[in-house]
Amino acid sequence: MMALPGGCHLDSITLPGQRLHLMQVDSVQRWMEDLKLMTECECMCILQAKPISLEEEAQGDLILAGGPGPGDPLQLLLKRGWVISTELRRIGQKLAQDRWARVHSMSVRLTCHARSMVSEYSAVSRNSSKEMGQIEKLLMEKCSELSAVTERCLQVENEHVLKSMKACVSETLSMLGQHFGQLLELALTREVQALVRKIDASDNIYTTESTTGNLFSLTQEGAPLCRIIAKVDGVLCLADILTDDSHSEATRAEAAAVVAQVTSPHLPVTQHLSSFMESMEEIVTALVKLCQEASSGEVFLLASAALANITFFDTMACEMLLQLNAIRVLLEACSDKQRVDTPYTRDQIVTILANMSVLEQCASDIIQENGVQLIMGMLSEKPRSGTPAEVAACERVQQKAAVTLARLSRDPDVAREAVRLSCMSRLIELCRSPSERNSSDAVLVACLAALRRLAGVCPEGLQDSDFQQLVQPRLVDSFLLCSNMEESFV
Repeated sequence: MMALPGGCHLDSITLPGQRLHLMQVDSVQRWMEDLKLMTECECMCILQAKPISLEEEAQGDLILAGGPGPGDPLQLLLKRGWVISTELRRIGQKLAQDRWARVHSMSVRLTCHARSMVSEYSAVSRNSSKEMGQIEKLLMEKCSELSAVTERCLQVENEHVLKSMKACVSETLSMLGQHFGQLLELALTREVQALVRKIDASDNIYTTESTTGNLFSLTQEGAPLCRIIAKVDGVLCLADILTDDSHSEATRAEAAAVVAQVTSPHLPVTQHLSSFMESMEEIVTALVKLCQEASSGEVFLLASAALANITFFDTMACEMLLQLNAIRVLLEACSDKQRVDTPYTRDQIVTILANMSVLEQCASDIIQENGVQLIMGMLSEKPRSGTPAEVAACERVQQKAAVTLARLSRDPDVAREAVRLSCMSRLIELCRSPSERNSSDAVLVACLAALRRLAGVCPEGLQDSDFQQLVQPRLVDSFLLCSNMEESFV
């Protein structure tokens, strides 16, 4: 994944399962495409080192051969951006190792890549803004400065002089990275804005569907792209899709997937979602309806994931979900294997329940819909395939189920119902048996907290040894006891 200078990394928060209309790119094919950019630029580095006349500015155009492909500015920016980000990181590593020959050759190559990106994007995009032109100029100036200063460093033998020049190179590299990040963000913002406008203006269902799919693909590139989508009010145009029943279920599910990515609590972009509040009620209502009417587990997963992230975003969403009887919709779906058949989906459901459980009214709704029994079942979530992703999902389900139970057990009726269903026995088993929780410390802490909450209401449900080891001591002491516990195989 591409990383932007300034510490922003394009780490995607992916949803499990096969994506709707998402183009799957073979990893070898992607490597070959990237290798083409790298090797052709390497050839141009050799040409640039030769004494070609400086009078012809068109010489730089030679580097344009073999670009990411015409007609797609977004893909061009992402591919070139990834290559340049990689080069910047590698130059920094070689600089730290004082490998000056490598630093210089990579600086020349970086200049080639930067010039290629600027030229290629200018060729396929509309007229660039004055601000972009200024940053392009600054970027190329810093590239030239970096190449020149690293070339001088090759001729210096005095260590003290070289040390002072190293600081200069580091500062130049840092400024170059900042200019590149600014230019890339401006260009990406411009292209994403055009994509959003295309969705808004389109009356064609197929165009809307394909463009929404493109928007979702961008969210897979990570936090910076999600932030840009939020900044240009991309979520608001998706609200229109979600609330319009004339769109297919697949299109609405894809829109829900974009909302889920952009509102992820793991991404530091929520400050750009202030306008999202204006349409939150419409979006939440549409997502609940999509969950209720989902014809497949994939659609339900995407809609419930969006709802789960929105409950982190604002507590008002939890109140809306209560008013929309979302607890009934979610709990009824749990008995439908066509919609809820994986731990990934149950992870979304229990996340929503955990966030809603901070509201007092939630307890009565949970009891009314026999939700305590469902939460009890989630404490026994087991992976079927044994893959790391599924095991981790099961751990999250167990942890959040215990958290939900602890919060709901503030209500004595919920606590008594949990004791009646033998929740305390299951919590004790999870605490004492590492294999039952896959040795997860997070599950252990949540189970200890839930057990202590239930014991406060119904202490008679505990044996003396359990009370003395799991409830009476400080939480940290009980945690250390259970985390160091070895299982008996007798």
